[in-house]
Amino acid sequence: MKNNNHFHFYTRLNQTELLGKKARNLVELLEGIKSVPDSSIYHHTHRFIQQHHYMSPQPPNDFADWITDVLNEDALGEKMASVDVIEFQKIKGLRKKFIEILSDYLKENKKVRDCPDNQEFHFMACRTFVLPTTYVARSVKQFRQILKKVSIHSLYFHIFEARMRLEKKDNDFSRWLRDLGERSLASKISKLDPYSYTLEALRKEIISIIDKENRKSG
Repeated sequence: MKNNNHFHFYTRLNQTELLGKKARNLVELLEGIKSVPDSSIYHHTHRFIQQHHYMSPQPPNDFADWITDVLNEDALGEKMASVDVIEFQKIKGLRKKFIEILSDYLKENKKVRDCPDNQEFHFMACRTFVLPTTYVARSVKQFRQILKKVSIHSLYFHIFEARMRLEKKDNDFSRWLRDLGERSLASKISKLDPYSYTLEALRKEIISIIDKENRKSG
């Protein structure tokens, strides 16, 4: 995404895949979470952000929704919903947390109920196609101008997918800015909690941070 201090903006297209694996109860849900690919865990925890970018803060994950709405296990559903995905830089850690919660619950509750017919949890995954855009920034000024134009899909890719799905330690914007020597600006963007904003609000906040840094340096 960067070459000779240039930042190339990318975007992505998603294709949802049905994995052919479903769960009727908590035991089968646990087994599924243990065995499905990382892209499935990512899909079921980030689907709302990708599809409903105007919603903030982040809604509960699909696992929590099904446990609460279909199995009527409110206490367990609340525990699953309370998992803060921003704490995890890798899918492996997020998966482990869900497994831990479900395993502990099943140790204390030996009896499990099946869901009603046709209300099984269907495991899905998301295949992502990464595409280059025509936008290239060669300076912070150009970066700001382009950031106002790119789609929310590009913003999502560089902020969310970079940190979680691609397992980078930071978002793409901060990494590039840090390489440019803009350490203060990079740090401020890095410290943002992207899950507490809609994507459009996140775009505005990043632009606002850039403007404040420019006024300081000017």
